[in-house]
Amino acid sequence: MKKSKIVDLTVFAMFGALMFVSKQIMEFLPNFHAITMFIAVLTLVYRVRAIIPVYVFVFIQGAYSGFALWWVPYTYIWAFAWALFMIIPKNASIRTKGILCTVFSALHGITFGVLYAPFQCIAFLGADLNKMISWFIVGFPWDVVHMCGNIVMSFLVIPIYKVLYKLENKRTI
Repeated sequence: MKKSKIVDLTVFAMFGALMFVSKQIMEFLPNFHAITMFIAVLTLVYRVRAIIPVYVFVFIQGAYSGFALWWVPYTYIWAFAWALFMIIPKNASIRTKGILCTVFSALHGITFGVLYAPFQCIAFLGADLNKMISWFIVGFPWDVVHMCGNIVMSFLVIPIYKVLYKLENKRTI
């Protein structure tokens, strides 16, 4: 295996573990964590390959908390965040990247419950649409908290991106 691939795998494993640890450390603040921020940074730097640390995080979370039904939506909800950040053009200005990362982070936070709801409906609510809507409405305030937390954390995206980009490309932006 080429040295660069070994380095990439090591970096991706480290960031997946860092996402998990950051979530555990911040558990005392419900729906406030650095996961979306890390996904944004990694996607800006590594583009398509950033999906690897996302799934490292998802699988560590499942291994730690148990691969129960609650975990299944994690396999697509965090990929949705990665997909949002993939929309940002590689050659966009730093300012544009920062603004779009904040907007997409907010969007991911506010839609977390909507993304989780269809699976919740099928797995736990007997595929009852009315129960799903009720479940979403009850959880919506937590999606607002999630959105606000993502906005706050998004202010770290560009400073961390600049450092990681410089390390990866051994040049300034």
